[in-house]
Amino acid sequence: MLTAFFSASTASSTPAFPLTNLSYSSSHCSIITPTCSLSLGRTRKPSLLRVRASSSMIEKEVSESQRPETFLREADGEVFPNADSNSSGSSVRARFEKMIREAQDSVCSAIEAVDGGGKFKEDVWSRPGGGGGISRVLQDGAVWEKAGVNVSVVYGIMPPEAYRAAKPVNTDVNSSSVDKPGPVPFFAAGISSVLHPKNPFAPTLHFNYRYFETDAPKDAPGAPRQWWFGGGTDLTPAYIFEEDVKHFHSVQKSACDKFDPSFYPRFKKWCDDYFYIKHRGERRGLGGIFFDDINDCDQEMLLSFATECANAVVPAYIPIIEKRKDMPYTDQNKAWQQLRRGRYVEFNLVYDRGTTFGLKTGGRIESILVSLPLTARWEYDHKPEEGSEEWKLLDACINPKEWV
Repeated sequence: MLTAFFSASTASSTPAFPLTNLSYSSSHCSIITPTCSLSLGRTRKPSLLRVRASSSMIEKEVSESQRPETFLREADGEVFPNADSNSSGSSVRARFEKMIREAQDSVCSAIEAVDGGGKFKEDVWSRPGGGGGISRVLQDGAVWEKAGVNVSVVYGIMPPEAYRAAKPVNTDVNSSSVDKPGPVPFFAAGISSVLHPKNPFAPTLHFNYRYFETDAPKDAPGAPRQWWFGGGTDLTPAYIFEEDVKHFHSVQKSACDKFDPSFYPRFKKWCDDYFYIKHRGERRGLGGIFFDDINDCDQEMLLSFATECANAVVPAYIPIIEKRKDMPYTDQNKAWQQLRRGRYVEFNLVYDRGTTFGLKTGGRIESILVSLPLTARWEYDHKPEEGSEEWKLLDACINPKEWV
């Protein structure tokens, strides 16, 4: 679930398109709220969509020896006269890429500092048609079992099935035919991360922030370009320390409140609803915030909001790890952590649409599956003793709480 995907579903409660899955893939998510619904404009005639799509829908990546200054195609990196890279004079694509790459650097630096010795392995890759990404993984460190922080900037073709999910097929009352969309060019950029500590008292963290656009085909002049933002940060502990969970949610709320006081309650519920393991009847963890398909607000404000949320990851999470990473624990504590890791795996492989989309479309497999922990456990018919610390965690996953 290191997936950073972009959803385009107008009725589904799950996300559809991975940005890092498409780039390779990765987290996470789609649900549409009445106040932030996705509108993809008017239906296009099949004759206007003459875009060829390969069976994998995305080009095979090529390994690179050095990080490029940008993964954008030249036209997308254009800066208007007298504009710097932080101003509205540069493209949203360019400023979003700059933000996610800076966030990757800051999070990786904080993770390495806490570990005290572990270093990230970095893979840089590109695609012949434009775009690429940077995958970083630290595993078997002193603190971290596995920590992945990926960024991707991807160009590709959205298959017809995905576009139909993004926009219901409309019937023209003045025509006897039904418009059937063909492949649609898209752009996706994002950062996606999953951090699995070794100590069972230290929680797992997932976050991803993404920006998505559909492009009008070159032979469809006048067709509108659609865009939207998505993302979120969520906490998955094996044991509950209320002060930790309250701190984490307070940081999320503070980031949201800077832009709209309705954001935190909306996005907190959205998070609880999305990370629901249906066959278990429980949530994956204790939530955080999650949003997708957001395009009915000012674009500049949403870019600033995504930046604020990404910058809140380190202060929300690292103080918790500092407190819990060296706590003594028993074999029973570790076994329970492994059982909860099993739930993490189940959600990512069964329900996370970013992961499944990446696997089905030929995404970069190492990046798609980097979200999975090194170790997990399944026991037949395991039930924690009522009233135990393990039971308290499970109860909170079944019955979401308001932490702030």
